[in-house]
Amino acid sequence: MPEKNEMTEKNEMTGKLILVSHHLCPYVQRAAISLAEKGVPFERVTIDLANRPDWFKAISPLGKVPLLIVHANGEETVIFESAVILEFLEETQANPLHPSDAYARARHRAWIEFGSATLNAIGRFYSASTEAAFLAESTALSAMFDRLEDELADQTGPWFNGERFCLVDAVYGPVFRYLDAFDGIGNFGILDGKPLVQAWRKALSERASIKGAVAPDYPQRLRLFLRARNSFLSTLIPPDDLASAPPLARSA
Repeated sequence: MPEKNEMTEKNEMTGKLILVSHHLCPYVQRAAISLAEKGVPFERVTIDLANRPDWFKAISPLGKVPLLIVHANGEETVIFESAVILEFLEETQANPLHPSDAYARARHRAWIEFGSATLNAIGRFYSASTEAAFLAESTALSAMFDRLEDELADQTGPWFNGERFCLVDAVYGPVFRYLDAFDGIGNFGILDGKPLVQAWRKALSERASIKGAVAPDYPQRLRLFLRARNSFLSTLIPPDDLASAPPLARSA
């Protein structure tokens, strides 16, 4: 852990932090979880990606969230892309979530990339237009979790890194949140036969930083978003379930 004077220097380096967010974005959740785990105060500004405000367009080169706006030393810096934001926080804030060993860090970064690939697979799963495509994507997604099951075989604690929560955990918390939504629609067997992944999922679901990364109405917003996809999965969600759902669930 850094000495007190190093921690002070790091906090002064970053100053005020604003996380530009969207209600559903899992990549925003990664940043929010990291900030919470590090105990860093920040302001969260949520936008509608279907109606991006002009100020957002002006500062977001890719037109995506998250953005981290840093006010320090009288200047404003905008950092975009979740992976870059996570690394920036590792370099500028106390309470590191990456392991200190270079080889272990490389392994963790690789599995963070796998987490992003898993989110892409989840997107294909909930967007599949036919039952055949849906079943194929379900099988492919399940196979990705088989890989994770193998990777967790030597796990010695509740987290990916054993007894210490790490950035890989921050990445997979939002991944498993999608599975919570899918479980509310049907039993698709994605995690069947994967007890280690299931135990990890449960531990993550109970972590305060992960629970606090979304608003209380997140499940309703996500369900509305999934229903609006006009996909095969959409047809499995009864319209009556959405009567009280909030607006703006337009992009994940």
